[in-house]
Amino acid sequence: MSVDFDAVRAWIADDPDPETRKQLTDLVEATQEPGEESARALDDLADRFSGMLQFGTAGLRGELGGGPNRMNRAVVIRAAAGLTAFLRDTVGEDFTVVIGCDARYGSEDFARDTAAVVTAAGGRALMLPARKPTPMLAFAVNHLDADAGVMVTASHNPPRDNGYKVYLGARPQAAVYLADTVSQASAAHATAGAPGMAFAGIGAASEDAAHERATHGAGAQIVAPFDSQIASHISRVESVADVPRAQSGWESVDVTEEYLASIAAVRSRLGVSDAPADLRIVHTSMHGVGNDTTLTALKQAGFTRVTPVEAQAQPDPDFPTVTFPNPEEPGALDLAFETAKAVNAQLVIANDPDADRLSIAVPIPDSHGAFRQLTGDEVGLLLGDFIASRTPGTVANSIVSSRALAQAADFHGVPHRTTLTGFKWISRGTDLVFGYEEALGYSVDPQVVRDKDGVSAAVVIAHLVAELHAQGRTVDDELKRIRVRDGIFLTAPYTIRVTNLKHIDKMLDRLASAPPADLGGSAVTEVVDLSQGSESLPGTPGFALLTESGDRVVIRPSGTEPKLKCYLEAVETADESTYPQALAEARAKLDRITADLAEFLQ
Repeated sequence: MSVDFDAVRAWIADDPDPETRKQLTDLVEATQEPGEESARALDDLADRFSGMLQFGTAGLRGELGGGPNRMNRAVVIRAAAGLTAFLRDTVGEDFTVVIGCDARYGSEDFARDTAAVVTAAGGRALMLPARKPTPMLAFAVNHLDADAGVMVTASHNPPRDNGYKVYLGARPQAAVYLADTVSQASAAHATAGAPGMAFAGIGAASEDAAHERATHGAGAQIVAPFDSQIASHISRVESVADVPRAQSGWESVDVTEEYLASIAAVRSRLGVSDAPADLRIVHTSMHGVGNDTTLTALKQAGFTRVTPVEAQAQPDPDFPTVTFPNPEEPGALDLAFETAKAVNAQLVIANDPDADRLSIAVPIPDSHGAFRQLTGDEVGLLLGDFIASRTPGTVANSIVSSRALAQAADFHGVPHRTTLTGFKWISRGTDLVFGYEEALGYSVDPQVVRDKDGVSAAVVIAHLVAELHAQGRTVDDELKRIRVRDGIFLTAPYTIRVTNLKHIDKMLDRLASAPPADLGGSAVTEVVDLSQGSESLPGTPGFALLTESGDRVVIRPSGTEPKLKCYLEAVETADESTYPQALAEARAKLDRITADLAEFLQ
């Protein structure tokens, strides 16, 4: 593997961070050592300089370290310069950017560098206090009427990673949409041979349409074409040394109280009681930044018997008590379960490190202290049914999430929408009152926070569980009630990891040309090529397989890792008397579908 040492030395000379400069300098020197050390250093340098860390709809995310293919100050300064150039192009010089960060290594430096670049470019930079949850930053974008928001976080990634999420306000989105309308009209008139008519009809109506479209996504994470436009500006930054950075001039703002007040408004809208709730809760923030905010929100909602997992309560970028700081990972909630058993808790609430996700667990009856962690689809159904029964408006979930929410929406007579994966899609729409995805993401207040929010969702789910307990009922009783009414929809994931991305292409080709004849003992009756899109859903890589008995499998390549992700859903119907048997059959069917898929895709 070859290394362009001139490029390495040029990068080192331009790197503003002495720590990453030394890191790279040491690697260059190590390449001159004999034996395996030299080979390892060469491989490391080759990877670090294999290209620039790509900016996309998720912003930036990658391993910390020196070099263009890592998260570091040089890469972040370039990203900030590209973002500010995009904002100047779209809204002019009076742009505002609100900036937040978690507690990972480098987060405060990256946030400060962003503020310095924005300020030097003539923009208004608003800095939240360090170590705040991601949903608080998402809240701040619209609350402060900002044109963009930057959250420095890698969410639940391993300790070695960091990231850079970008949100856009209404103004830059409207400007881009209007420019696209003008461009399309100009091209159409030119094709028709009437270039002089290019701007005919591009007036108030078009501006109103652009602003209306922008309003639907104001404050959400970026989608196309904004990601490529920002990336284009980033690519034009030739040198970090050429990017002006102010030494001061940005403003400090704290929206904690306003954010907590917005959660109180959700409680009021849903008609839940502010009376003290006799519910014993254990909470873990997984060494992240959600502890103080979530505990305060729960206390303000009347939950006074909340026990934090002390060993995980304070931010720690090393995440020392977990292998992966992700509530979905096996063993991640072991300490929470130990604490819950000790205090006889009735509910376990877990946030991931930046508190945008939520997981819950409930006691297993007659198990002497064991707990069952609910799936993301189960929590999504509970929250969605609860909200749809109390407030009008649209509920939504991603295409890979369960169809159970659509059934609940139909029962309550409210609209339901299926979207592409990710809250950059789920959260859009001025009529939305709830959205979720199976990967533990829930938005219970999408008009105020256009992203998943593990803090406000924790408060709402706690109220739901408290109401059930007051009625002498459990979470599983409530799931049974909904499933007997609407049908049993059980879900499970299945993932195939590969070392060569060509294997994923081969598996997708096989699905297109010769899909399986049956899954789980039921004939496959329909194969939907998701890349073709539909009237209600843009195209996305992958397939959906539907069976005669109503089961479904959605298969798509991961957007971030070399793996094929399969989302399995088994469907059964039941009444009160047949529910246990139907539930067991749905679980058995999931096992059979998994085995069939494994054999087909091997």
